[in-house]
This record gives sequence, structure tokens and C-alpha cells, in this order.
Amino acid sequence: MATLTAWAFPHVDDADKTIAALESLQAQKLISIQDAAVVSWQPDAKKPKTRQLNNLTGAGALGGSFWGLLFGLLFFVPLLGLAIGAGIGALTGSLTDVGIDDGFINKVKDRVTPGTSALFLLSSDAVVDRVREAFGETHGELIASNLSSEQEAKLQEVFGTGE
Repeated sequence: MATLTAWAFPHVDDADKTIAALESLQAQKLISIQDAAVVSWQPDAKKPKTRQLNNLTGAGALGGSFWGLLFGLLFFVPLLGLAIGAGIGALTGSLTDVGIDDGFINKVKDRVTPGTSALFLLSSDAVVDRVREAFGETHGELIASNLSSEQEAKLQEVFGTGE
């Protein structure tokens, strides 16, 4: 079963600092990463920078359409106004269908703000204590949404093709 996790960090460059630790954990088979993305938000910027970590991802990568939708809902859509509220509701509903609920989205919105960063992972077979330990120096906060096998398959179906 895959897990989508968001790790919030107190500084702009902290999420980038975890990439080497993730590579090491993956090499030790302490985590299997299907997809990953980093968000960094400069203190004076209106919106964060996002990027997919293609060097860490495996065959199950969801691709840019998934991350674009998720990050759009998290950071950009509120800037568009209420005119597209129904569309946002439909998109949020489809994410709920694949195990990403309003609670997850709201926790991420509350923690990822100007001056911070975040790491998003779709992973499996994680030894959580070792992952948490590897992120210890950066004081990352784990926000997790567990996906059932059915939800993972739905997520792959919705976002894994057509890239």
C-alpha cells in the first residue's frame, strides 16, 4: 500500500536538504519512492516554487498532472476567486476519492507558508522511524494521508497516464 506524505519544514531550503537522506534511505531499502515533489516558498514571494523530483521516482510515478492539481489547490487556486468555486469543489472531491481529504489539504496549507518548504512523497515500504530520524536535523513535521490499495489504483488511473 502506498502512502502520500507531506513533510513541512521551517526553512526555505530544508526540504532540499532531505533529498540526499531520501536517496540513502531508498538505497538501504528503508523506503520505496514512487513519486516526489518539493515546494519552497521564499519569504518575499507571493507563491511557492514547486518541482517534481524525477531522479527519485520509480515506475509508479504519477507525473506532473497530479502534482499540478494538488499544488494548484494548495497554493494557487484561492487567488482565482469564487467564480470557479464549483470546479474547485469537483476537483477536491476527486482527490478525496483517492484518499486526499480536506483535512490533509488544510494541514498542508496551514504549515507551508512564506519562508518554509515541504517535501511530498508517494511511497511504500517505509520504515517510518528511520525516515523521521533521517529528517531530524531539519525539524520536519510529518502530515500523512494513508492510501488504501483501491485509492492508490484510483490515483494511478486518474493521474498516471497521458503524460
